[in-house]
Amino acid sequence: MDPEVTLLAQTAGTTLVMLMATDVWQRVRDGVTQLWRRTQPERADTVAAELEAGREDVLAAVAAGDQETLDELTLQWQGSVRQLLVARPAAAGELRALLDRLDPDGSAVRRITQRATASGQGRVYQAGRDQHIAER
Repeated sequence: MDPEVTLLAQTAGTTLVMLMATDVWQRVRDGVTQLWRRTQPERADTVAAELEAGREDVLAAVAAGDQETLDELTLQWQGSVRQLLVARPAAAGELRALLDRLDPDGSAVRRITQRATASGQGRVYQAGRDQHIAER
């Protein structure tokens, strides 16, 4: 698969899921539905229903701090967008324009959640030196 298509699908899936929980939700829903209506009209109603259901799942996951569900939804939308782009490569330009309108500064894609677990032991790497640290 074309790496550019893969990257665009990843960006779009991440952006859609992150924006589902924001005040631009209706613009997201309308823009994505219109994109599908123009490129794959037979799937547009299904995609609109998936967006609605996905938003409810995103809101519940955000409220519960459920990153796993958010990751799964992101992968789902990345796959849907990838399928669209493979079937209709000309949709890439329209999708990029939509993403630029919905998330002009790219902040949705830059949101990264970090998780850490304290084990009582770890390694610290500094200027090429490896030190073992044990909790006391």
